Amino acid sequence: MSLPQAMGYARIAGMPVVTGLYTLLLPVVAFATLGSSRYLVVAADSATAAILAGGLSGKAPLGSEHYVALAGMVALLTAGALLLARLFKLGFLADFLSQTVLVGFLAGVGLQVGIAMLGEMLGLEIVATTTLGQLADIGRHLPRLHVPTLCVTGAVMAMLLLSRRLAPWLPGPLLAVIGAIAASAAFDLSGHGVTLVQGIAGGLPSLGFPHVSVREIPPLLPVAASCFLMIVAQSAATARTYASHHHQTVDENADLVGLSAANVVAAMSGAFVVNGSPTQSAMVERSGGRSQVTHLAMAAVVGLVLVFLTHPLRFLPRCVLGAVVFSIAMGLVDLRALRDIRRESPGEFRLALVTAAVVVLIGVEQGIVLAMVLSLFRHVRHSYQPHTAVLVEEGGQWRPIPATPGAVSRPGVIVFQFGADLFYANASGFATNVRALVESAGTPVKWLVVDAGAITSIDYSAARVLADLHEELLRRCVTLVLVHTEPSLRADLRRHRLSDVIGADHVFETLREALAAIGEQP
Repeated sequence: MSLPQAMGYARIAGMPVVTGLYTLLLPVVAFATLGSSRYLVVAADSATAAILAGGLSGKAPLGSEHYVALAGMVALLTAGALLLARLFKLGFLADFLSQTVLVGFLAGVGLQVGIAMLGEMLGLEIVATTTLGQLADIGRHLPRLHVPTLCVTGAVMAMLLLSRRLAPWLPGPLLAVIGAIAASAAFDLSGHGVTLVQGIAGGLPSLGFPHVSVREIPPLLPVAASCFLMIVAQSAATARTYASHHHQTVDENADLVGLSAANVVAAMSGAFVVNGSPTQSAMVERSGGRSQVTHLAMAAVVGLVLVFLTHPLRFLPRCVLGAVVFSIAMGLVDLRALRDIRRESPGEFRLALVTAAVVVLIGVEQGIVLAMVLSLFRHVRHSYQPHTAVLVEEGGQWRPIPATPGAVSRPGVIVFQFGADLFYANASGFATNVRALVESAGTPVKWLVVDAGAITSIDYSAARVLADLHEELLRRCVTLVLVHTEPSLRADLRRHRLSDVIGADHVFETLREALAAIGEQP
């Protein structure tokens, strides 16, 4: 089932088709030996293949010997980055790519790859390298589409859709490839103008380092960095998913070693960057695989195919691989996840759409960087504008109300709740909220009680703002009190000498203790 996908991913990467099979050989063995995940299949993947194609575009002719060498060097550089990440225990970097923008990124990759395959599926010669340019070329050349190629594409797409809907346990892509090869040989499809896959050499890959000059390496570093980020994020997300389903544990740092080794042997065997593939990992699980022994058996079968069965592949129409890749790419557009995100968090849905649009309109490398930036930005934005409230007592219970001007807890008392750590970016907002509440209270405020349950730390800049606010409140005859202070916050208050400024007798563990101390307990 992985064979047609791997060949399709090679087409996405601009590599010779046989190199897709190479990614199912030594890289699979390397990760099975050194990685920790039982289900993760490390081989060619659409996302990293798209990154590679976008990064190497214009540096060498697609599929040429020089292009293959550049792709091998990108794999080596990526392997080095993964090894450094393991040495510094950077497996946590995967946590900085949120699920929301990852869904948007993969949707963008799916649309970009799917559009890139339309030319082959329609029998049109597309020369543009950008997604918009490819759509423009398709529009201009559409009257000249090749009808026999379109018929073959339609038959393959119908088989893929029917097998997925009526018999999902069948290897639809493999059956489509076998059927297309048989039809091509029997009916001489190439004689009718259907373009066939070329250059599928038999035998096992030869080993050696890619021949790339030193001056060619610096331009490859951004490509390798983008591949590194995608590998860390996608592989960790895939491994965690299956570990959670089967109540297992996964060691991300051990997986980094396996991923690094897999990319080293990929480069040495003439292949390209490999990644933890969600689609191929899913196929392993559905087929009943429960350990890396399944992956080793798959590598052995691929070795047999390379030695004995590459000759029939010369009859394979290129449009068939295009159709297989198109169906895979459309599978990356997770409409159900996008719908759920839109329903539960419209703001995050917009971030996912922006990420997808950047991937489609600008490029995959820019998309992965934007995905991480947006993930971090959304977290910082929540900390910058946290939830705030004024607590009021009703029926013996405290409940929050919006911290709008005029809100008080009792006459002369405001219990202000702040929902994030205090740091340099949100400290001025904290002070502004407090001033607005004190100034707009109907009666003079004597006590400002800050519920600090969500404040676990305070940095230097925020400490200075809090000290200035304390002095300003004293001039207004308002006493500042802190409640629900965690040990970490109390340590920060001592470190910044705020305990002396505010007074240790004005810091309490509970609201009830604070109100009793200031004489406001009913």
